Amino acid sequence: MADQQLTNFTHSLTIQAPVEVILDAFFNPETLATWWRINKSLCVPRPLGCYAVEWEPTDWTDPVLGRLGGVFHGHVITFDPQHEFFIADCYWMAPDGEPIGPMAFEVSCRRSPSGVVVNVRQTGYESGERWGRYYQFLSAGLTASLERLQKMLENRWRP
Repeated sequence: MADQQLTNFTHSLTIQAPVEVILDAFFNPETLATWWRINKSLCVPRPLGCYAVEWEPTDWTDPVLGRLGGVFHGHVITFDPQHEFFIADCYWMAPDGEPIGPMAFEVSCRRSPSGVVVNVRQTGYESGERWGRYYQFLSAGLTASLERLQKMLENRWRP
């Protein structure tokens, strides 16, 4: 699997919390700071709202991407607090180097007997070493962040 280059990110997990709370966690500045370790954010949950999150730059430098951190931003295209949201024209603005994008970021929720199944997907790809390396970091980092989100919400909404 190490030789296979990632061209998108898809992850599903089940969270035992209300759908509205799960989706709000992607827009609320305090909640984002906790689970995604965002430094600053301006995320407006409505069509044509902006979506911008910022991480502190890392102290270390990746040989392909430079320092990690920086800003991820896009435009909210759809937002349904009962089901999903979709963000388009997303770019990652690295602290060093050229931006990576455009991409799309989407989250959908489906109620199930065991909780809410949350599907997270980020797409957009151009051939090249930077894109593949970006998705390697995104896959590991966002998966860990989503697991923090799951624990945080389930601890808060435990019956």
